[in-house]
Amino acid sequence: MSSIRDYLSAMKDKFDLEKNTIEQIRREWTAVAIRAELPSGTTVDKVMVNNLPAEWVTAANVPDGNEQVILYFHGGGFYSGSCDTHRALAANLSAASAVRVLVVEYRLAPEHKYPSANDDAIIAYSWLIESGISPKNIVIGGDSAGGGLTLMTLLSLRDAGYQLPAAAFMLSPWADLINFDGESYASRAELDPLCSLSGCKISADYYIGNSDIKPPILSPISQNLAGLPSLLIQVGDHEVLLNDSTRLATRAQEAGVDVTLEVWDNMWHLFHAFAAIVPEAQQAINNIGKFVQKHVG
Repeated sequence: MSSIRDYLSAMKDKFDLEKNTIEQIRREWTAVAIRAELPSGTTVDKVMVNNLPAEWVTAANVPDGNEQVILYFHGGGFYSGSCDTHRALAANLSAASAVRVLVVEYRLAPEHKYPSANDDAIIAYSWLIESGISPKNIVIGGDSAGGGLTLMTLLSLRDAGYQLPAAAFMLSPWADLINFDGESYASRAELDPLCSLSGCKISADYYIGNSDIKPPILSPISQNLAGLPSLLIQVGDHEVLLNDSTRLATRAQEAGVDVTLEVWDNMWHLFHAFAAIVPEAQQAINNIGKFVQKHVG
């Protein structure tokens, strides 16, 4: 485990927004991620979701003709991430749940500021519905910024009168891009090998800009969460974003939402990416698979 943390610490330096350009970070992450092996028999089919590049990632155990879908929003601080960076994770999620995973490349900041990613998430969900897939067969998921985008999408769909998906899961969700007041930003600062308060603030500025007036939806943790479908939240105990997850779970429960919170001891931000060598990561992914099957199976 210590060797993994050493590796992550080295990557943290390469992903530091104060030391590297966005272009460098995007290239570095892609170069690392595309080396990951996919489970045997995984198929990857590129598709355009309206004007958005996307991929269907399907594990070998997904039955032919299965209409159940995970719509997945990748993380990356709203400024990075792609199908390439999340293909292996999508493949593992597909294998664990036995359903197809659609990974969508929403537009990235700072080239495309708010509400670009939010709009693209709604477009992707609408595209699935228009393709003939029932909301009861859709689970939305995402990690980090994509986890926050998952929550924002649920709220926007609810408020616009859409039929909501069957359920949603969030991995280390960044659930507040405005306030940065979770105590774990300080208490986990030395433990988190990947994320930091300063990095989150820079990322938020890229997406939101420096306007004094910030849309409330960008702090979805502060919104009324009533009426949302069942939620699964997973987070590591060593993350600066830990409190985003714990507070989200509390607020969802208070609003009457069926929510399951899993805090994984000694785990870091998106530890799921290390499923091939970290047993806890595979266990967490297996739990997601069971959650998905419970709600669309």
